[in-house]
Amino acid sequence: MKLRLTVHEARHGAGTFSVVRPARPPEHAALFDDSWWLNAYADRDAALLLAGLWTLAAGSPRSLVHVPLRGPAPPAGSGRLDLVLLHHSLQLAPSRWKELRGRLSPGRPRTVDVSLAEPAGEDYASLHHTEHRDRFHQSIHAETLFMTGSAKAFRLGAAAFLDVAREGPAYVDPYPDRAYGHRHYCATVPCDARRRDIHVEYREPPAPDGPPPP
Repeated sequence: MKLRLTVHEARHGAGTFSVVRPARPPEHAALFDDSWWLNAYADRDAALLLAGLWTLAAGSPRSLVHVPLRGPAPPAGSGRLDLVLLHHSLQLAPSRWKELRGRLSPGRPRTVDVSLAEPAGEDYASLHHTEHRDRFHQSIHAETLFMTGSAKAFRLGAAAFLDVAREGPAYVDPYPDRAYGHRHYCATVPCDARRRDIHVEYREPPAPDGPPPP
C-alpha cells in the first residue's frame, strides 16, 4: 500500500531525530487509556492506515512514527492518547517527547510503499514471557502512548490492525437497535506480562451528519 506522509526533523542533544506522520491522520480512529486496558477503535480505512504505519515503523529503525489521533471524546474516567512507535535502538526517553515535538521542522511530503503481510507461525503467548526479546515496552507521556520495540514486534502490531481491517466489516451489527444483535470484532497488540496489551476493536464510521460511535 502507498502511505502519504510528512517527514519532520528536530535536533536533540548531539543528534537529529526524524519524525514521520501520516499526511492525513486517521479520521475514524481513537486510542483511550482505560486503566486496565489500552483500547483502540478504528473503522476499516483507519485500521488499514494504522497497519501500514506499524509496518513502516518495523522498517524504519531510525525514525519515530507519530500518529495523531483525534477521535471522539473518551468515556468518563478514560484519557485520549496519540501514538508514537519507536524502535528501541533510537534510545529516546519518552519524557523528552514534548520538548522534541516543539522543535520539529515544517514537514516535507513523502510517499512510500509498504507491503502488508501477516507474520506466520508466531507464538503470541510467548510474547508475555519475561525472557522474550521482541516484546514491547510502553509508557505514556504528554498524552501520548509510546510503543518501543523491535521490527518483529511492530510487524505483530501491524498484523492486529490488518486483521481488524480485513475481518471487522463482516461483523457489523445488522440490527443495532436490538440488545442481542451486537457483533464485536477485535484483535490484540500483545505486550510483555508487566504491561497492558492494546485491544483493537472494529467500529463502523458514523453515518453522514450523524453522531460518532459511542
